[in-house]
Amino acid sequence: MHRAMTAFSLMLLLGLTVAMPAGAAGAPVYLVALDDAVTPATADFLIDAIHQAGEAGAGCLVVRLDTPGGLVESTRKIVMAIYDSKVPVVVYVAPSGARAASAGVMITMAADVAAMAPATHIGAAHPVNTGGKDIGETMAEKVTNDTVAFAKSIAEKRGRNVTWAEAAVRQSVSVTESEALKLKVIDLVARDVDDLLSRINGRKIRGREPIAIDPQQRVWIAETLRTRILKAISDPNIAYILMMIGLAGLYFELSHPGVVLPGVIGSIALVLAFYAFQTLPVNIAGVLMIVLALIFFILEMKIASYGLLSVAGIASLLIGSMMLFDRSGGRMAVSWQVIIPTLGLVSGFFVVVAGLVFRAQRRQPMTGGAGLVGRTGVVKTALAPTGKVQIHGELWFARCRTPLAAGAPVRVVAMDGLTLVVEPLDQESH
Repeated sequence: MHRAMTAFSLMLLLGLTVAMPAGAAGAPVYLVALDDAVTPATADFLIDAIHQAGEAGAGCLVVRLDTPGGLVESTRKIVMAIYDSKVPVVVYVAPSGARAASAGVMITMAADVAAMAPATHIGAAHPVNTGGKDIGETMAEKVTNDTVAFAKSIAEKRGRNVTWAEAAVRQSVSVTESEALKLKVIDLVARDVDDLLSRINGRKIRGREPIAIDPQQRVWIAETLRTRILKAISDPNIAYILMMIGLAGLYFELSHPGVVLPGVIGSIALVLAFYAFQTLPVNIAGVLMIVLALIFFILEMKIASYGLLSVAGIASLLIGSMMLFDRSGGRMAVSWQVIIPTLGLVSGFFVVVAGLVFRAQRRQPMTGGAGLVGRTGVVKTALAPTGKVQIHGELWFARCRTPLAAGAPVRVVAMDGLTLVVEPLDQESH
C-alpha cells in the first residue's frame, strides 16, 4: 500500500510538472531604457546592462529605445557588446512616438530581435556633426562610406534589409514601424512590453537557443549615480564651460591668495571637466593651448606688456577652444553659440583681474613706513638735526640735514628704521 501511494505521488508530481506553462520555467527578463542620445556615458551604461544580464543568466535583455542618435564610436561599442552578449538582446523602439534615428538604426538592426511599438519610426542615419550640422565636404564622403559599410555589415549579420540600411545612411530615409516590418528592417511590431514578451517567448534566433523566459519575472536595470552625473557633464558644451569656470577660479585664487572660495569652486569644476574629458574625443593640443592662455594671463600680472600678453592669451583661448574636441567623423564638439559668449566672458574676466593686480602693484603704499614716503607734515620740535614731526596727526622721530625750526613744513623722503628722513617742503627732491 505504501509503495502504491509513493508511486501515485510521483506520477502526480510528474503530471503537474508537464502541465506547467512553458513560461513558468523560463528565466527572468532583464529590461533597460535608453531614452537619450548615444554618448560614452549611455554606451557604458548599456554595455554594463548587457554584461549584468549575462552574468545573471537572464532569459533575454530588452532595451527600450528612444534616441535621436549620437556618437559613432559609442554606437560601435554598443553593437560589439550586443554581438558578444551571453543572452539574446531585444531592442524595442517604444513607447509610441519614440524614434530610432541615426545611431539608433544601427543598435536596432544589431539586436537579436528588433521590435517597434505603434506610431514609432526608424531611419535618418546619415552621419552629421554635433548640433545636426553637416561634417563638410572634406570628410563627408569618407565618413559616409565608412558608416554605410558599418550599417550593411550589421544588416547582413542579422539577415535584415541591406539595401534599406544603405539608403538610411546615404539618403537619410526614415520609415514607420509598419513600413519597417514590410521592408524586413525589424522582426515584429508589439503594442507594449507585455505583448512583446509574449511574442518573443520561445522565438528561435539565428545562432542562439530559442528564447525561454518567464514574462512575470522582470528586472529593470536603473542608472547608477555615476552614470547620471557622467551623462550630465559629458556634453562637450558643459565640459567646456566647466573647464573655463575652473581656470577662472584658479586664476582669481592665484591673483588674490587667501580668498579660498574661487579656488575651491575652480578645482571642483576642473575635476568634473577632466572627468568628462575621459569619455570625449579630446584633442590634447587644444587643452595645452588653453593652459598656455592661462599662463599668458598670469604673466600679464607680473610683466608690463601693455596688453600684448592679454591679446596672446585671448588668441590662445580661441584657438584652444576650436581645437579642444575632434570634430571629424561626426563626433561631438563645442557649439559656436557656446564658445563665443563663454570666451568673451572668461577673457574679459582675465583681463580685468590682471589689470586690477597690475594697478595695485604700481600703486603707492598707503600704510606702514613705506606709505609715509612723499607725505608732508609739520616740525613739532626743532630738527637739529633730529627732532619730532607730525605726519597725519602722528608724532614721529625725524632728522634733516638742514636745521629746521618748529612749525616748518617738511616732506618725508625716506625711512630709516623708526626714524623719518625729511627735507624742507620748498626743497626739490633728488
